Amino acid sequence: MFNLSSLPASKSESQHVKVLVLGSGPAGLAAALYAARAELQPLVLTGLQLGGQAALTHTIENYPGFPEGVGGSELGDLFQKQAERFGARVEFDSANAVDLSQRPFKVTTDNGEYSAETLIVATGASPNHLNVAGEVELTGKGVSYCATCDGWFFKEKKVVVVGGGDSALEEGLFLTRYASSVTIIHRRDSLRAGAVLQKRAQENPKLKFIWDTVVTESVGKEKVEAVRLKNVKTGKETNFPTDGIFIFIGHTPNTQLFEGQLVMEKGYIKVDDRMQTNVPGVYAAGEAADPTFRQVVTSAGMGAAAAIMATRFLELFVYAPNSSTNRKRINK
Repeated sequence: MFNLSSLPASKSESQHVKVLVLGSGPAGLAAALYAARAELQPLVLTGLQLGGQAALTHTIENYPGFPEGVGGSELGDLFQKQAERFGARVEFDSANAVDLSQRPFKVTTDNGEYSAETLIVATGASPNHLNVAGEVELTGKGVSYCATCDGWFFKEKKVVVVGGGDSALEEGLFLTRYASSVTIIHRRDSLRAGAVLQKRAQENPKLKFIWDTVVTESVGKEKVEAVRLKNVKTGKETNFPTDGIFIFIGHTPNTQLFEGQLVMEKGYIKVDDRMQTNVPGVYAAGEAADPTFRQVVTSAGMGAAAAIMATRFLELFVYAPNSSTNRKRINK
């Protein structure tokens, strides 16, 4: 996992930076790498999840350069080390307020305040909840959103996975390492996951499927004992005994911080093909701005593009010959 000992201690006083990156997933760290190679000394604020959602994935098999696959946390660690090699700084801190009304932009965090000439938003997304009875009460007691984190606790137990996309099947297959059986519950009659994952899932003897069904309740007092199921076609409801429920029904972008300041569409920050937002000098990349692809490789590419554009912005509007005032300020 990430080397927290390498992260500089947070400072309470305001810090001024040329490039501030919010988020330490593939988009954020790729942006940091490109900005660091441009000698802009970018600062990355990790957010609550080092490495983003990708770090919670046991094995990533579709990132170029790793023919045997690579662990999500391992890939994130490599991203971080490469960015730091060229001068990026990574701090374990989270933004809780931003002011994009003027430049330098102001960002208030849990540990202090920052001003930045350019800002790259790579805050990613968080897993969606079912919002059913018992879900909140039994979270950590059988309800989970991360098979990599919690799979070990379900050795030789029965679990269910809710969802039908890549994440659901990837995590379901991972859970077969521990659980005696894994049942995929999907609201449709066919999966949305890629063909390779579907083939693996269908061939795995530990994996079973319940189609056209939704979970309406997580049942149990001290821990999960069953899930209440409803067939969406017949309306019939049943209790299905299980020791755990893993939920993978998509993600919601972590963009609430920017509401009213950045243009959004269905919660995603709206960017053009150069990762530019409606505020000059502010860029967005990764799942915070990507409702379509949401892959590690595309997030990294968006992060790289955002950093390239931030570099050009600084060259044009801060380092330009007629911007001596700005140049002095940025070199403080």
